[in-house]
Amino acid sequence: MEAIAHARFVRITARKVRLVLDLLREKSVPEAYAILRHTPRAASPVIAKIIKSAVANAVHNHDLDETKLFIATAYANEGPTLKRVQPRSQGRAMQILKRTSHITIQLQERS
Repeated sequence: MEAIAHARFVRITARKVRLVLDLLREKSVPEAYAILRHTPRAASPVIAKIIKSAVANAVHNHDLDETKLFIATAYANEGPTLKRVQPRSQGRAMQILKRTSHITIQLQERS
């Protein structure tokens, strides 16, 4: 049995989120929380919130044991990019890309 949680349209680039998610795969939930607490990245609090949601889904929807849960899969896909314009010298304009990401975390129960 598995429990999944998604966060969509998060205003952090998928590349930066993947750096943190790579640290968490195949780790138990308490160990993942400890890693996130000591990782100084902007994506850490967002990922902790998604893991908390996935744990709640596992316990309340699937009756899984919270102490046996581990992160089976974790990935971040690119979301839509917000395009903005910044004025430059001599009447030119420079494009600013504000990237978003869709983060998915799947928990499973260790047997």
